Amino acid sequence: MAIAVVAGTVVIASLRSRTSGEASHAAAGRRDMPPWSLPANPAEAAKSAGLRVGPMEGTAAHFHSHLDITVNGQPIAVPANIGVDTGSGQMSELHTHDERGVLHVEAPTADGRYTLGQVFTEWQVRLDSDGIGGLNDTKTDSLRAYVNGKPFAGDPATIELTAHRQVALIYGPRDATDEPAASYSFGPGE
Repeated sequence: MAIAVVAGTVVIASLRSRTSGEASHAAAGRRDMPPWSLPANPAEAAKSAGLRVGPMEGTAAHFHSHLDITVNGQPIAVPANIGVDTGSGQMSELHTHDERGVLHVEAPTADGRYTLGQVFTEWQVRLDSDGIGGLNDTKTDSLRAYVNGKPFAGDPATIELTAHRQVALIYGPRDATDEPAASYSFGPGE
């Protein structure tokens, strides 16, 4: 912890770096339009999200959440292999295997906290309370987030991922009637 006096104001800042499972709120990343491709260096992208990367999946914590993204009524695929470096065989403790939107947490310790912001940081796509990628809130359009079919107030990057949590991000006209899924039909063993 550091304490500094700046223009007569005491500023206290933690110098502790994030540990695995801790995320900053907003997800920094590209501000381009969908669809969003995978990053060139998945291992570095995962590390920038505060996630561990290793040669195999962890087993102390193992659960799955699901993410749907819809832009102007059209589904946007969550790509396979977010957090997976297919060249080296390494993967992040938070990753995808296919394009169904299933987010896998397979961690070597059980004490981590995982957020949607970490997924977007390792995907290198911006997500914050003002928009997603290059899609910004405007007078006519907005980004809305839902957890298990219910509206989520606040920065969607802070949504915690838990076992079988259904998350929906919907971008489009503010006056649209959203119908997000309240649950997802996970496969056997998910």
